[in-house]
Amino acid sequence: MSPTPARRAVGVRTPSAALADLLVLLATLALALTPLLPAYGTGAVLPALVGGLVLGTGAALLGAVRRWSALTVVAALLAGYFLLGGALAAPTTTVAGVVPTPATVTALARGLVSTWAQVVTLQPPVGASGTLLVAALVVALVGSAASAALTLRVRRAGAATTAALVPPVVLVASVVLGTRTPPVPPVLAGVLMTLVLLPWAAARTGTFRPRRVLATGLMAAVVAAGGLVGGPLVTGSTPRFVVRDEITPPFDPRDYPSPLAAFRRMVKQDETVLFTVDGLPADARVRLATFDRYDGVVWNVAGDGSAQASGEFRRVGDVVETSVTGERATVRVTIEALRGVWLPTVGQATAFDLGADAADLRYNDATGGAVLTSGVQQGQTYAVDVVVPTTPDDETIGAAPGAPVVQPPPTGVPQSVAVTAADVARDAGTPVQVARTLETWLATEGFFSHGLTDAGDHPSLAGHGAARLAALLGGSSIMVGDGEQYAAAMALMARQMGLPARVVLGFVPGAGDAGDAGEVTVPTTEDGAVQIRGKDVQAWVEVAFAGHGWVAFDPTPPSSQTPEEEEENTPSDPQPQVVQPPDLPEDRVDPPEDDTEQPQTEDEERESAVARWLRLVLTATGIGLAGLLVLLSPLLVVVALKARRRRRRRALADPVHRVAGGWDEVVDAAHDMGAPPPGSATRQEAAGSWAGTLAAAHPAVAARLRALAARADRAVFGAGDPAPPEVDAYWSDVEAVVAELRGTLSRRARVRALASVASLRRPSRRAGASGPRSRPTRGRSARRPPRPRGER
Repeated sequence: MSPTPARRAVGVRTPSAALADLLVLLATLALALTPLLPAYGTGAVLPALVGGLVLGTGAALLGAVRRWSALTVVAALLAGYFLLGGALAAPTTTVAGVVPTPATVTALARGLVSTWAQVVTLQPPVGASGTLLVAALVVALVGSAASAALTLRVRRAGAATTAALVPPVVLVASVVLGTRTPPVPPVLAGVLMTLVLLPWAAARTGTFRPRRVLATGLMAAVVAAGGLVGGPLVTGSTPRFVVRDEITPPFDPRDYPSPLAAFRRMVKQDETVLFTVDGLPADARVRLATFDRYDGVVWNVAGDGSAQASGEFRRVGDVVETSVTGERATVRVTIEALRGVWLPTVGQATAFDLGADAADLRYNDATGGAVLTSGVQQGQTYAVDVVVPTTPDDETIGAAPGAPVVQPPPTGVPQSVAVTAADVARDAGTPVQVARTLETWLATEGFFSHGLTDAGDHPSLAGHGAARLAALLGGSSIMVGDGEQYAAAMALMARQMGLPARVVLGFVPGAGDAGDAGEVTVPTTEDGAVQIRGKDVQAWVEVAFAGHGWVAFDPTPPSSQTPEEEEENTPSDPQPQVVQPPDLPEDRVDPPEDDTEQPQTEDEERESAVARWLRLVLTATGIGLAGLLVLLSPLLVVVALKARRRRRRRALADPVHRVAGGWDEVVDAAHDMGAPPPGSATRQEAAGSWAGTLAAAHPAVAARLRALAARADRAVFGAGDPAPPEVDAYWSDVEAVVAELRGTLSRRARVRALASVASLRRPSRRAGASGPRSRPTRGRSARRPPRPRGER
């Protein structure tokens, strides 16, 4: 059965029509390339993208006008790439930024192979160094050339519309090379492309009709709703799958417990040598981790995506650029008992030498902290070129305000922090005086204790959660703790006073052996390397001042300032007698040495590689299925409506109506296939019309169509009602005939018939079914089957 006459092939396009095609494709290609803007930086990548679009379109247009072969067009593209690609993607290799050199040709050739891996493994924005722009140039160049060549050179309209597939492919490539947060969300970009390219393809093939505008609009609305509303409902809060994160996953220190919560554990290691440092400048501190986010439980790193975040670690090369000035040195660190991913550093690093472990290094420019994703191991040795900045005194800082540093606001801060900070620093003037006042008050009014009661320390709970800090600053008992509590408290107090502050966990050589007079003995090895032990762990606060950078403050009281010392120095004045509390029972439960509100610091067992990749595969599969469901949602809606109509016809109470509904199902199937009968045709006439078309190629189907029409007329106009088995047999034949009718079509035509809504746009009178009902009947005129209720 031939549903529709063949469309006329479209020949050579007029200049205005070709220009319109190019403008539509270039607009959608520009939308598809937007994910590359944050990956490179807009200013860095925009010339390469625009140049690639112009060069590719120009080559395809010139080839169409000059009637070049496909091979000649490809040769022209390669020539343009090597002649102009240097100015667009590798200007440092050219003369005056334009004229290519042999180095330009070599760089562009190598870039075709090596650039892709570099783009997805470097921390964005990757910039324009080396040949990184080659990937963006090639995507724009190939995409524009392919789409323009298809729409201009292919003479058959149906084949020419395959140019509409190029922008979605370019969008996928851009998303792969892009970041997690592109300027235009991929779902929105896909919906916009669909709304533009589908009507364009229909107009290009001559199948766009005004009567289809409403149906197309409804279908587009379903797609948009499915993509923008249904997509988030399906995926929930699942983050978007980003290839660059999976190829070289960025280190996220938030996956690990805060090292500050393990402060007491390091203290308990006491004389154990954690690592040694050779070449350490005098009075320099060793940094382990820096924290600028407080959530009411712990101080931890923040990974908000800003360049100043303490949790943003990136891969670095042999040289690390820094604007910090100070004493330069080269320190060599040898790991002993230290474990974890945090790498000890000094000052601001300018170069790392980790040997075979260099690929696992991640560095944070804002804090000077470093991590080794594979973890540090005993015997590991590395060298770091560093700059130790000079610490300015209060007079040098003067009235400088706090630096404009973006930090995540703290949450869960106890009220006693703000009250105590305002009370202590109410008379301070400049910002540095505020910070110094807070430091001095904590160091002089507080007492020191690690809480190791077995070693004779005064009881002091570990941790720095909200309850612990509230007890430290607002409790009725004395203020006692160690560096963990005092540094955490001062940082929050400084933040309450409007100063940018952060907590640093590190080591001060010899701090664990400080005497009563403050003298420090630094233990060293036979080679002169400084030994860093567990007892040397310290926590301090850094406050940023405009023009002076981060300045360290030490709010922890000296280790000799203990509660026992205060009791010994208290005058023996007679005190009034009070009723003493009863003795505690012998089986009392002592408070735990570790703060129970802190998260466990034991390193959890890492997922196996197989489980991790399985999760990635399942996630990608789920996202792909969700996207496919969104794309197929219009087809699924149409199929569901037709299935519902078929069930209601077959479930009618009157057997005559059920038989008539079966014939209506045949009429609707033919209507969707593009061959509806004339409006005034009877069942027999409609079947004869179809049978005449099918007689030559499919005589069996033609005969079964005539038989179905005759059986329907007998059931409607004959005496008596058909038996239920007869009705079921009729519907079985209907379904078989409809399947055979669809089998006469091509695969593409079958899909179009399945998605057609022609039979759902119902006229007031059904062709091929209403004819017999209007004719005089024999004893059954009063029982002419009305239209089923759901079909009116």
